[in-house]
Amino acid sequence: MCIWLNVYLLHSQDIIRLPRLFRFLQRPIAQLISVFRAPKSREGYAAIGGGSPLRKITDEQADALKRALEEKNVSANIYIGMRYWYPFTEEAVQQIKRDKITRLVVLPLYPQYSISTTGSSIRVIQNICKEDAYLSTMPVSIIQSWYQREGYVKSMADLIQKELESFSNPEEVVIFFSAHGVPVSYIVDAGDPYKDQMEECIYLIMQELKSRGVNNQHQLAYQSRVGPVEWLRPYTDDVLVELGQKGVKSLLAVPVSFVSEHIETLEEIDMEYRELALESGVENWGRVPALGCTSSFITDLADAVIEALPSATAMSSPTTSSKALDLDPVSYAIKMFFGSILAFLLLLSPKWVTAFKNHLL
Repeated sequence: MCIWLNVYLLHSQDIIRLPRLFRFLQRPIAQLISVFRAPKSREGYAAIGGGSPLRKITDEQADALKRALEEKNVSANIYIGMRYWYPFTEEAVQQIKRDKITRLVVLPLYPQYSISTTGSSIRVIQNICKEDAYLSTMPVSIIQSWYQREGYVKSMADLIQKELESFSNPEEVVIFFSAHGVPVSYIVDAGDPYKDQMEECIYLIMQELKSRGVNNQHQLAYQSRVGPVEWLRPYTDDVLVELGQKGVKSLLAVPVSFVSEHIETLEEIDMEYRELALESGVENWGRVPALGCTSSFITDLADAVIEALPSATAMSSPTTSSKALDLDPVSYAIKMFFGSILAFLLLLSPKWVTAFKNHLL
C-alpha cells in the first residue's frame, strides 16, 4: 500500500476559466500572467530567504505520517506529488509503478475541497490512471477533504489557544482567519463547495474553542487573489484596514487553509498583512503557525488514511483513443502560437491593463 501526498501550487491557468470555444487561450494567458507576476514573486521569495520551505516541510510531514502509520501497525510507502513543481505528479506515478504498489490512498494536503486545488489534482491523477494499464486496475481511495475531522479541529484550536496566551489581554484579541481565496465563478457557476466548507471549518474550530472557555470575536477573510476576476470576499487586506479603523488593537492571524509554511504565510501574512494591520491601528499582532508536523494533526491524518483503505476501487479500464487528437504536436503548436498572439492582444486592452495593475502588480 502507498499514500500519495498531493501538494498543489496555485497556477494562473487554474484561475482563468474560459468557455470551451476559447479554452486554447487558457495556457497562453496563464503564461503571460506568470510573466507579469514574476518580478513580485522574486521579491517575495527574496524576502523570506530566497526560497520556500514548502518542499522540506512536506518531506517532514511524509516521514511523520509514515511513522504514525507504523505505530498503528500499517506499513506504507509515502510519495509526494506536486502539480506545478518538483516532484511532479507524473514522477510520483512512475515511481509508484516501479515499486509495484498494489493499493493507493490519495491524500491532498488541503483541509477544504476546491475544484482549483484538490479537484485539479484529482483530475490529473484520474487521467493518468485511466490511461495506464497497470494503474487503471489498482484500487485507489481519494480523501476529498478532512477539515471536519476532530483531530484537525482540535489541533487548530490547540495552536490558537497557545498563541492567545502570548497576549497580555487574551480575551480582547480578535481571531482573524485568513484563507486562500478562489474566484467567485467557481462557487456560483461551478458549484465549488469551498466557501461553505471553509465557513463550516471556522464554525467547528470556534465551537471547540468555546468549549474551552475561549469566546473571542473572530473574522474570516480571503487572501492571495490573482488576475482580473472577482474573488471571494471579504478580502484580507480590506478587512485588516476596517478592523484597525474600528479600534481593534490586538489581532491573531490564523492561516486556516495552509498546513505548511510557505510564501503566503511567511511573506504575505507575516510581512505584508502585518505591516498593513499596524499601519491601520492594530497595536498587537500575532500569528498562529501552520500545522506542519504537529503530532495530533499527523496522527489524525494517519487515522484518515486507515479509514479510507476499505473504499479503494479501481479507476477504470485504460483509454487511448480520445486523447490522441488532443496531444497532436502540430495542432498543439498551432493553438499555442495563435493563442499566445490573441492572449497578448487581450492583455493590451485598457481594461486588462488596469486589471493587471490592480490585481497582479
